[in-house]
Amino acid sequence: MNGDYRPERRPLVARNWSASHTAASWLAASGVPPNAISVAGFFASLGAGAALFLTREAEHPALLFVVACLLILVRGMCNMLDGMVAVSTGRASRCGELFNEVPDRLSDSVTFVGAGYAVGGLPELGYIAAVAAVFTAYVRVQGCALGTRADFGGPMAKVNRMVLIVAAALYTAFAPAAWQPSIVLVSNAGALALALMIIIVGCVITSARRLRRCAQTLEGEGS
Repeated sequence: MNGDYRPERRPLVARNWSASHTAASWLAASGVPPNAISVAGFFASLGAGAALFLTREAEHPALLFVVACLLILVRGMCNMLDGMVAVSTGRASRCGELFNEVPDRLSDSVTFVGAGYAVGGLPELGYIAAVAAVFTAYVRVQGCALGTRADFGGPMAKVNRMVLIVAAALYTAFAPAAWQPSIVLVSNAGALALALMIIIVGCVITSARRLRRCAQTLEGEGS
């Protein structure tokens, strides 16, 4: 552990909310390790992915969609609170970064694969979205390894991806059948398939922008 270590964190408005500080203070006072919060976020995503996956065969998929959305929000809270607890208790460390990054990449993957198999999804798009999301993070981490600042820029950063999946899931669950979108010549593909397509395109743009900014920074340092 290294109490002087201060990792770069994704800018989040919710981190400034009083409720977030209250939750972080309670977790810190309870002695909950930051790494355990990170792992809990992964298990929340695992549950979300499973709930999405099961909607296609469920008699009442709306309930599973709601459960998945709640678990995605829990994952987001864990991603925020682990860092807040680590910093407030002086337990932030480089080892903690492993517990922050690795479960996050697995969380992205299981969520998108589950969305691909869900009602209105398309499995192939789920797998492609998972790879695209992991690549955006890879670009950021590679830049950090080369000495640049962490680039959390979008347009399809993690928070944006999760918000889009939640919105598509809730739309699929509650919008009338006549309002459900469809993809020409692709059966059973609806709102979640469209969301996954947007995520894929957005991740490609995000990765390209991050690569460009990283290259510009490194070229500037070398000149």
